[in-house]
Amino acid sequence: LANETLLTTDELVRVARVAAGLGIVEVRLTGGEPLLRRDVVDVVRGMAAIETAEGRMRVSLTTNGLALPGMMAELVDAGLERVNVSIDTLRRDRYAELTRRDRLDDALAGIRAARDSGLRPLKLNAVAMRGVNDDELVDLVRFAIDHDAELRFIEQMPLDAGHTWKRAEMVTGAEILAALRREFSLAPIGERGASPAEVLAVDGGPATVGVIASVTAPFCGACDRVRLTADGQIRNCLFARDESDLRALLRDPALDEPARDAAIARVLRASIAMKRPGHGIDDPGFLQPDRPMSAIGG
Repeated sequence: LANETLLTTDELVRVARVAAGLGIVEVRLTGGEPLLRRDVVDVVRGMAAIETAEGRMRVSLTTNGLALPGMMAELVDAGLERVNVSIDTLRRDRYAELTRRDRLDDALAGIRAARDSGLRPLKLNAVAMRGVNDDELVDLVRFAIDHDAELRFIEQMPLDAGHTWKRAEMVTGAEILAALRREFSLAPIGERGASPAEVLAVDGGPATVGVIASVTAPFCGACDRVRLTADGQIRNCLFARDESDLRALLRDPALDEPARDAAIARVLRASIAMKRPGHGIDDPGFLQPDRPMSAIGG
């Protein structure tokens, strides 16, 4: 994305403030890699200062962890409340192949930095991929437990840049649980509510593991999320092909500040009201979004 298309710190904070007035109480910064933004600490600080119906805006971050050792203290000081670190493999060769860089040690150092910061819960995300890392599921759970983290396995979704996803090649949530149950005792924990993950206690707890089965066990009816892309587009579903433009409103010189906020609120309300009852992946006419996951924010 061209730099001039990216929302500025003030623009991001403005959208979050307007959203708070509509009932939003939590913001998650994702990517791509959010820590590549030079102003990410300022974004966290600005959003964490917003008043919501439940107190200050809760700000969390999903990251590959590479920059956390040098940034964790500053992020916590700015008001960050929670961190999710993506880690699909513990094998150096696989990590290098998946990420195109030999930096597994840096990613693991990032996880340790997040753990040592004291922010809880610390969550780890792993996408289960057939023939790639599906032989590491148990090892990943043990790693998470050893690092006082909650692991979430995610079904691979049709959001790849190459549009090569095939459902038959996906490791399903049921397969993930079956593999884990061969090694651990798993028991459901309470009601999931609007959470995307089914969370289970491992060997009686307190350790837990979660499975996000977005494809085979969708939770669309309980979804309470909306996404703002880095270039100012609102998406009411990961799999939506339509977007609503906020950047034009944020930069329209004809609007004064109250009118600008009111226009943003109208677009947010309309987008949320048009959330679909399901993602339609199983429909014969389903088409992948043009944007890959890295350009949407997941």
